[in-house]
Amino acid sequence: MKPLDLAILREAVRQGRIQWRKHVLQKLAERGIQQQAVREVLLNGERIQDYTEDRPFPSALFLGYTGGKPLHVVASCDETNRQAFVITAYEPSLDVFESDYRTRKKS
Repeated sequence: MKPLDLAILREAVRQGRIQWRKHVLQKLAERGIQQQAVREVLLNGERIQDYTEDRPFPSALFLGYTGGKPLHVVASCDETNRQAFVITAYEPSLDVFESDYRTRKKS
């Protein structure tokens, strides 16, 4: 499957066509992450990894900064219906990622 279309994802986010699953909203609340921060990362962040095999739609991992802190967001996009889906968002750990927050550490 091809990578998600970044332009379509960002258009959906700009137009407020984002699906926030209950599980995601609970995790954001637990982690103290605001929905607006997630939107900012999706609109302005860097796509650092594609998950082309994800179903029902390919997804991608984005890196952005909010309040000076790194934030990872995984999202997918239904390109036909032009709908974005937030899968998860979290502050990346230096236990897992290099100091650039883009590169996973080798195990």
